[in-house]
Amino acid sequence: LTLPQFVQLMDNFVGEDISLPTVKRLTAFIKREYKQTQEEKKEQLEKVHRMSHVVRRKKLLEALFEKWDSNACGSLELEEVVAVLSTLKGGVGKEVLMKAKEQLCSRYPQLSRLGKLSPKAFQTFLELIASKFPGNEDKTIDDLVRFLTASVEQSHTKSLQSSARRKWLQDIQQAAETSTTSMEPVYKAVINVLSQDVEAHGDNKRISAYIALLEENQLSPEQGHLLRYVACTADDAPHLLNQVLHRDMKGISFAVIDQGKPIYVPRVELHGNIHFWNSDRSVEENKGSLLVLPLYDPHWRVFGILGLDTLQDQHQKSIFLVHEITFYEGVCHAFSKAYHHICMQENVLQVAVTALDWLYPRTPSIHAVTAYLVAPGKDKNYALCKVITTDNTGQKEIHKSPVVLLRGENLLRDYLFKCTDSSEVTLMSVYGEHHIAVPLHDLARQTFGIFDISIGQHKKLPPQEQKDLQKMLKMTQAACSEILQRSLEETEPTQVLEAEHVANMRHTGILFHRFMLQELRECV
Repeated sequence: LTLPQFVQLMDNFVGEDISLPTVKRLTAFIKREYKQTQEEKKEQLEKVHRMSHVVRRKKLLEALFEKWDSNACGSLELEEVVAVLSTLKGGVGKEVLMKAKEQLCSRYPQLSRLGKLSPKAFQTFLELIASKFPGNEDKTIDDLVRFLTASVEQSHTKSLQSSARRKWLQDIQQAAETSTTSMEPVYKAVINVLSQDVEAHGDNKRISAYIALLEENQLSPEQGHLLRYVACTADDAPHLLNQVLHRDMKGISFAVIDQGKPIYVPRVELHGNIHFWNSDRSVEENKGSLLVLPLYDPHWRVFGILGLDTLQDQHQKSIFLVHEITFYEGVCHAFSKAYHHICMQENVLQVAVTALDWLYPRTPSIHAVTAYLVAPGKDKNYALCKVITTDNTGQKEIHKSPVVLLRGENLLRDYLFKCTDSSEVTLMSVYGEHHIAVPLHDLARQTFGIFDISIGQHKKLPPQEQKDLQKMLKMTQAACSEILQRSLEETEPTQVLEAEHVANMRHTGILFHRFMLQELRECV
């Protein structure tokens, strides 16, 4: 148990009406009776050592990845890493490298096609290589890190450029984490990052930037997906925003999607297959460079494009340099991460809505349920975003602009923050109304959401209602864990019900019913 978990456990155990002398007697009893054997102490120390070792290695390899990824692209070329490792003095050994590479590609199938290492895949690759050597694996990892660090040099100017770019990319993720389920702040952050970089590192050229996402073609499914432009620079909005590009129209965007690689056109006027959206601009004015990059989901499938052009720039030689193109790939990576974070939150909300729909007819003693999502912050300076409120009739309100609770400003809701800190169920009475705060855990068992369940004047629910509540919470947690698991790079989604194939996970609430059905099958 962590300290917050231990305090919460004791708090739940003693209840609210306990006298101070009784608390003191309980404390004295625990101090007197709690004993730890030498074996338990040793096991605990070993566990702490293992955890600190895992954290140290992760930080070490993340720092190495950043050193190599000088343009903040978000990925490394596998063959480039292999080529450098093959020059290690004493030799990693071709056989060892090829075996580790083969194992890596079986774990990350997209590597055979794209050859790009994510930070997680990079760490896995080095660990696979180290495991093939005799002796201490940690020492081997340290030797590999030392060699790979020395093999890449970075000038002071390049280092400053890289540092600034990483800070801007963090703004995109922060926009996703604080906006809950709205994409608008993320779109705005992406456009701002591109504008800042052009001003600082792109010769201050004038650019247009836009994001288009793949959609199913509802009217003519046989024609395949279409691309809808969902965000762009302000000047381009009248001509571009919400426009739709079809496969049979001019343009290179679908070629980018099919090939899964960026396409750069230095002079659009000479290309012959460019779609110009601004009809106010004459043919003679359509001059400049065009760059279109694919957007990948966590499984490296393309789900849209990021486009940039210099058609508004008056300079004849306004082009995109290699370091800019590589950074824009990093912007694509950051946007994808932010976009799928928002999608994950939306999916969790769908599961919560479905779960509450199931719960309410069965639990008339529940007065209200409020659902919160945790918006990360430094240390304990996180916020709780109220996303769903439900009254005693089961009527729900989904907050598109969430109400934000901060710890210092909501003393009567402090039990929600205690629940978040401890990741344990928390009981509290506020003005005579009893509350049960239940955490939803992420894959590391940290709290990412909370159900605040009010049961009015009742100190506890009737047995059957309590049983139904526990069942609902169990299924909701299982569904949320599955949603989070699907966002991992190496995890392919598993579908059990036919409805999941049909819905293509647009209606994630189906997951709740799937777990409910699976449990029912196990009980029969």
